[in-house]
Amino acid sequence: MLDGKKIVLGITGSIAAYKSCLIIRELIKRGAEVQVVITPSGKEFITPITLSALTHKPVVSEFFSRRDGTWNSHVDLGLWADAMLVAPCTAATLGKFANGVADNMLVTTYLSMKAPVFIAPAMDLDMYAHPSTQANIEKLRSYGNHFIEPQTGFLASGLEGKGRMEEPETIVEVLENFFNDAQELAGKKIMITAGPTYEKIDPVRFIGNYSSGKMGFALAEECRKRGAQVTLISGPVQLKASAEIRRIDVESCQEMYDAATEIFPQADASILCAAVADFRPETIAEKKIKREKDDLVLRLCPTHDIAYTLGNAKGERQILVGFALETNDEAANARRKLAEKNLDFIVLNSTRNEGTTFCSDYNKVAIISAGDAIEYDKKTKAEVAVDIIDRLCVEFEKKKK
Repeated sequence: MLDGKKIVLGITGSIAAYKSCLIIRELIKRGAEVQVVITPSGKEFITPITLSALTHKPVVSEFFSRRDGTWNSHVDLGLWADAMLVAPCTAATLGKFANGVADNMLVTTYLSMKAPVFIAPAMDLDMYAHPSTQANIEKLRSYGNHFIEPQTGFLASGLEGKGRMEEPETIVEVLENFFNDAQELAGKKIMITAGPTYEKIDPVRFIGNYSSGKMGFALAEECRKRGAQVTLISGPVQLKASAEIRRIDVESCQEMYDAATEIFPQADASILCAAVADFRPETIAEKKIKREKDDLVLRLCPTHDIAYTLGNAKGERQILVGFALETNDEAANARRKLAEKNLDFIVLNSTRNEGTTFCSDYNKVAIISAGDAIEYDKKTKAEVAVDIIDRLCVEFEKKKK
């Protein structure tokens, strides 16, 4: 649990500040010691008296407590804490964090923090989607901060969209998972693609495949457990990911290609688990195609080869992992793909293994590299993810040499 952990809880001026009381209760219930640092605007939404009653500590807000020279040391707080959690975090505070605008006690505490920092944004949907907010989030991610993604839901403005702060119990579980799980991949940035792509024929039809995304999501969760900062690029699936996993939803190969090529340069490792369509209709009908005769001819053209593109762009310190789902000549086809795409290793599975691959909770794989091939028994996809990420950790060790 969080027994004995010292947590600095930052609270900013958001209507979601009332949820901070529930966060404090959950942290203390799990054994943590909590010190609140609140911005001046945060005190407009929730009183220091309430927060102090819950934490049994004076709330820190101002640089100077009294007129007698007593002051609050942001440096001491940065050394005291095992983690800093900012929940809720407004767009204004994100901007100050990202640009070092140290005009209040919370920002100076953040800038002095030696421990991991977790940020749970809360704001209206347009503010969250604005390019300046997203740029600040990306900058803060690059500094090693952990983001707890906001959810889509009903907002204080009366609108509905992404910007609602994650629920208190989930936020606390993120911290608990961080301290409980092995942190072999702490500080590593990992990109994972998952699920199918849909290539439109007309407004109501598409070319697709049976991928459920379960393998890719299992890999994302395993990387998250080991401390990595995970970006999950997912095609259309009915799955949920943990709050601290950054998720980008896409539909077509073009959208997945755009997202992957944007994220890849910053990634230490990329795992290409998505079942991306190899072909798309050459033209997309603007209206639903009516059944007017007995046959319909579709002219197809190739989609982007994402693995090939990333393999050519791969840096010396980057790791690129591919997947090969085959129906025949499995090993030969996988080795060909391994070489052509400049992969570090490839995960091979086959449709001939009954009860595995598409839509199943199970998989049976072989991990193939230029130097070896290891076959594994049929396992749950969560267990297969452990095997794959174990191998990824081995590859990271090789890169150190």
